[in-house]
Formats: sequence, structure tokens, C-alpha cells
Amino acid sequence: MSLSSTPTDGFILLAPSRFYHAQQLTPVQKDAFVRAFQEADTNDAGLVTVSAIPTLVKQVLGTISNHEMEEVQARVDVRAHKGEITFPDFMEIMTETMSSTTQWGQLKTPLSGHVGFDSLQSQITQKALKRGFEFNLMVVGESGMGKSTLVNTLFKAKVSRASCMQAQAPIPSTVDINAVSHVIEEKGVRLKLTITDTPGFGDQINNKDCWTPIVDYVGEQFELYLAEEVSINRKRFIPDSRIHCCLYFIQPSGHALKPLDIEFMRHLHDCVNIVPIIAKADTMTIEERDAFKERIRDDIAAHNIRIYPNGYDPEDDAEKSLADAIDALIPFGVVGSDRVVKVGNKEVYGRQTRWGVVEVENKEHCEFSQLRDMLIRTHMQDLKEKTDKVHYENFRRQRLQQHHEQASKYTGESNI
Repeated sequence: MSLSSTPTDGFILLAPSRFYHAQQLTPVQKDAFVRAFQEADTNDAGLVTVSAIPTLVKQVLGTISNHEMEEVQARVDVRAHKGEITFPDFMEIMTETMSSTTQWGQLKTPLSGHVGFDSLQSQITQKALKRGFEFNLMVVGESGMGKSTLVNTLFKAKVSRASCMQAQAPIPSTVDINAVSHVIEEKGVRLKLTITDTPGFGDQINNKDCWTPIVDYVGEQFELYLAEEVSINRKRFIPDSRIHCCLYFIQPSGHALKPLDIEFMRHLHDCVNIVPIIAKADTMTIEERDAFKERIRDDIAAHNIRIYPNGYDPEDDAEKSLADAIDALIPFGVVGSDRVVKVGNKEVYGRQTRWGVVEVENKEHCEFSQLRDMLIRTHMQDLKEKTDKVHYENFRRQRLQQHHEQASKYTGESNI
């Protein structure tokens, strides 16, 4: 790799090697590729159609992720000529694909006995438990929609910023952004939880561009991470302040999304995972809530707003099925309460009303449990991965491209 000596505002750009060193195939691997190609080359012309390549890849390597299949398609598109692929190009495509995945199907080399690398999972778990985990949650919505209460209910602790303050702060005249961090522990698993609140959002007479400070804040966290990542003397573990999920609170009006809701999500969906929720859903009947959810989904689709998780390409069919099940619930109609009330012989989190108790964790009363399960129990790691591999990667690519262009202008030539 070549190192550019051109100063670029603290960034150092590395030029990748121009030479691709293909791995050597074993006779078994090569024979499997040859047989697959020959079966597809029905005319014995040394060519197969582009459309046949995904099938051949699955035939030889088994099931690979959708992302890996997209990479295969990209390799095919580069080499295709008049919709066909030659045998040498096919071998290159398969070799490159094998180098980027561990899904090798029947080409896995058999073992004659126990080796011990099956302990890798426990090794990773032990190291991760020692270090602990991080999760950064942002809550956005107008005042009075129960944001603090819901966050406290989600984690069953006083973790919201408002809960940590001794006095209630007045509503700011502009959007303010405040973050508070906690370390919580459950069965030996430590989690550094950061809750970012946005008081003042949507509370003014004129709310034009009130999402701008939030967009800027999200970008600033990406900038901090990138600066540390490309630093010569970077930390062993880079502190992660990037927002992993944004819970957006929608007023239970029963009508449709307001222009403010639409504009906020349109401006944020490319830089953060958005999960919309209907606040205080117990103010509507079940029928009213379901009709409201349908109108919200229509508005989201009409404005091409990307919502987590179905706005992102799933890795496989199982992930797609789970995403579809969650998508059917979005926006989640939730009720929050950090108070314990007695129902019969048991104590539950709920809201006592004159006509009964709204049980927060009762799926027949609201969708809080489904939100909590998705956010914490099934998709917390995926939210972090989507932040890193999708949103941050897009930001990183754009920033490094900008610095590369600046360096090219400075030297008069490309350094890659």
C-alpha cells in the first residue's frame, strides 16, 4: 500500500494495492466449479448466461447472504459481455466469492477429529463480557408525549435525562440536545446506555428546520468516530457515541402524519435507524389505533421514508421473515408507565384509570412488549450493525471521497 504524504485536515489516505492475489484452489474445489459450469453450459460453448451465475453459486457454496449475493452480482456485471460469462471469468468470480465468505457448502474440508476451534464462540463471549456493551438511543418528539416515562419503562430504571434532573427544566426556545449515560447490569452483562433527548423539538409556533440540530448532532458523532478511526495513534477501543436508534414519537391524533413528522423522518432516515411509535396509544380504541397505523404506513410509503427494519436489505430469508413480522406492527402503539399497580394477585407496570388498569406489558392492551423485544431482546446488535455498516459507512465514504478530491487538487494528481 502507498501512503500519501499530502496533508488533508488531519486525515491520511491510504491507496489500496492494485494487484489482486487470488487464492489457489484445491483439486476438489476446482472440480466442483468445472462440473457446475459444464452443467450450465448446455451448448458446450464455454459460456454461461449472466442469469445462471447466482444459481451456480448457490449450487456450489450453498446459501449465502443477500449482501454477499449482491457482491457476486457486482463481479458478474464487471465481467459480463453480451449477457454471458466465460469460463475463466466464472472461475475468478467463484474464487473471489470464496475469499469473502465462509459459506462453502460441500467444499468444506472434513476433519478427522476434534480440533477445538468450536470454543471460539465462548472465547468471543468472554472477551465481550469483560469489556461490556454500548447502546445509544435517541428519543424525539414534542413535549408531553411520555418520552422519559417510556424510556424508564423500557429499561426498568430511572435512565431518562428528566428522571436524573432534580428540577423540571423549562422548554427551550430552540431545539436542545442532551445526552446522559448509565451503566446497567443484568446477569453479568454490563451495558453502557446513553439516552439522548431533544427538548424543544416541535414545541415552537414556527418549527421550520427544527430537525437541523438533530441532523447536525448525528453527523458530529460520525465525525468524532471517523477522526479517531483514521488517527495515527488511535485508541484500542474507539468510544462509540453514534446514535444506534431513534425512537420517533407520533401524537395519537388518529388522523395522519403531520408535515413535521414527515419532514423529520425524511431528513433523518439516511443517517439513523428510525423506529416510529404512537405515544399514549391508550387514548384510542383498538380500531382507531389500527386505522391510524394504516394511514401512517401509507404516508411513510408515499414519501419513500426508510424505517427500521424493513427499510434495509435482510441478510437471509429468516431475517426477512422476522423483519416482515415487525413491519406489520410499525408504528408501535405504546403506553409507558414506570409505576407498579396491583391487578388481582400480581403486580404489573401499568396506568390506573377510573375504568381499570392499562397493563403496559399486556400485548392485548398495547404494543410495548413487542417494541421492547425488538429494541432490546432481538435487534439491539443489528441496530448497532446497521449504524456501522450502512449509515456510518455512507458517511465515511463521502467524507474520505471529499478529502481525496481535496488531495488531488492539492497535488494535481490522484493518490490512489
